[in-house]
Amino acid sequence: MTEHTTDRTPDTVDNSPQNADWWRQAVVYQIYPRSFADANGDGIGDLVGITRRLGHLADLGVDAIWLSPFYPSELKDGGYDVADYRDVDPRLGTLDDFDAMVAEAHRLGLKLFVDIVPNHTSDQHVWFQEALASPPGSPARERYVFRDGTGPDGSLPPTDWEASFSGNAWKQVPDGQWYLHLFAPEQPDLNWEHDDVRADFQETLRFWSDRGVDGFRIDVAHGCAKNLAGPLADIGRPQYKGIHDDMPPGTHPYWDRDEVHEIYRDWRAVLDSYSPPRVAVAEAWVTNSRRVLYTRPDELHQAFNFEFLSAPWRTTDLAKVISESLHAADSVGATATWVLSNHDVVRHASRLGLPPGTDLEAWLRADGHSPEPDRELGLRRARAATLLMLALPGSAYIYQGEELGLPEVADLRVEDLQDPVYGQSGSRRKGRDGCRVPLPWDTDGPSYGFGDAPAWLPQPEGFGALSVAAQDRDPDSHLAFYRTALRLRRELLRPGSPGSEVLGEAGMAEAEQLLHFTRSGGWECVVNVDGPPAHLPPGEVLLASGPLTEDGLLPADTAVWLRTSGSDSAAGGEG
Repeated sequence: MTEHTTDRTPDTVDNSPQNADWWRQAVVYQIYPRSFADANGDGIGDLVGITRRLGHLADLGVDAIWLSPFYPSELKDGGYDVADYRDVDPRLGTLDDFDAMVAEAHRLGLKLFVDIVPNHTSDQHVWFQEALASPPGSPARERYVFRDGTGPDGSLPPTDWEASFSGNAWKQVPDGQWYLHLFAPEQPDLNWEHDDVRADFQETLRFWSDRGVDGFRIDVAHGCAKNLAGPLADIGRPQYKGIHDDMPPGTHPYWDRDEVHEIYRDWRAVLDSYSPPRVAVAEAWVTNSRRVLYTRPDELHQAFNFEFLSAPWRTTDLAKVISESLHAADSVGATATWVLSNHDVVRHASRLGLPPGTDLEAWLRADGHSPEPDRELGLRRARAATLLMLALPGSAYIYQGEELGLPEVADLRVEDLQDPVYGQSGSRRKGRDGCRVPLPWDTDGPSYGFGDAPAWLPQPEGFGALSVAAQDRDPDSHLAFYRTALRLRRELLRPGSPGSEVLGEAGMAEAEQLLHFTRSGGWECVVNVDGPPAHLPPGEVLLASGPLTEDGLLPADTAVWLRTSGSDSAAGGEG
């Protein structure tokens, strides 16, 4: 198994207290631990495997890594069912392995985020096991949301609340009571009105911060606060994603309630007690106007911008999302975040190669064949979208494998699926396994260099051609493009710039055919999303996502970075 080494030195990223704002323009690389690298040959990625491959990420040019859950778990939701928040799943390693990984990451100048899952625990968590062994009304049950059922004999759920994975959000226990689970039944929701819950999560933040963690990604950050006073009320209609326009903002029974911000104000005090302060980013599936509330100066630092990820590949849609996102972040003194893929969505190299309006759930059920994605178009747009994302003010989040141009593995067999979404939706949704297939590192082997055994999710034939080894020395590869873009971005961003400036006044150009904006420091980004070939503004092309036309025009699905004439920037790049 070939491993990549690097000569990158620690001073590439400033870890000192003087650089407390490093996150404002950072590029963060998400690692799904079970699918990144397997060091012990059991088919499951682990912490030692991550440590051995950190050189690849340092050479790639990212500033930080974010680890999806690596805690003890029954894997009923890919590790997001946490049985112990202050330990490592023994299948993935030990706390000593974690400490060694942190030390190596910091040696290479990489910051480290870990995932925190505060909305729910695993049903194997010691608290929930204690609750099941205790009678109704006991203090142990107060840490969760237990309620009596409805109907003459209590045999009906307390409310019509729906779980995000489909079906009713309540499960009955043998003594007749019901507990709330907004996700899988094995993920009981915590009661955040309970002092034990608040105190324990603050202790968890301190535990990992004391071990050198630089930041936290907060799973389902908008779900912790719930209206549990008095009789619980039905909602009376389908609730997928949960929030309805006719509900006043902040009043939904369990999503994005105003009270949730009290939790994160308490967390911010913990994060700020460290030097340098620890950083937190929220996963909150809410609108722009509500998302910025999570990033006020006394709460979390950033929140994921899912509007950008889900925007259609059209100039007008992208321009609207970008403008609104930047202005929203700027209104509270935060910086925007940009992301194209993650562990929950179809990879954008495939998504962008599908016809507009494609029903992704139906496409997955058809094993990715109806319609057939245009692989070449998807990659071309993926490169253009990446240059756009990396040029925008704020932080960019990269999902493992996108630097290789990996497609969605949409044709996994039903018997290989691990995601609970498939079973709980009654087979209506295939789930998220297709973006979680383990990475190919080498051109051959039982799991293409992922490990010495077949991987826990089957990899497609031909995956080796997309591997790190296959692309490493190819100057025209997708990997080489990412390395060049990240190196150039680092050079172009002015030292000390907060990266929060709004798009230049040029805004839209070429009769609304182009996205065109200027960054401080004398460089510009121009993207032809869906128009005819267009003239570029004056300037030196530093990097293009694809070839220009023979007469120098910018074709559709192509982006360039330009250095404007007269700029004194010292950055250089490849055309």
